[in-house]
Amino acid sequence: MDILFILIPLSVVMALVVLGGLWWAVYRGQFEDIEEEGRRIFEEDQE
Repeated sequence: MDILFILIPLSVVMALVVLGGLWWAVYRGQFEDIEEEGRRIFEEDQE
């Protein structure tokens, strides 16, 4: 049972880190235009 005192806060901290990373990516505009990268890859191959 003592391990739960470590695992539960650790899992909460890890979840907050993941959510913080997702918030940072959205705030920085990483998901603004996800289709553009796919088009850019195909356009570079044709040159």
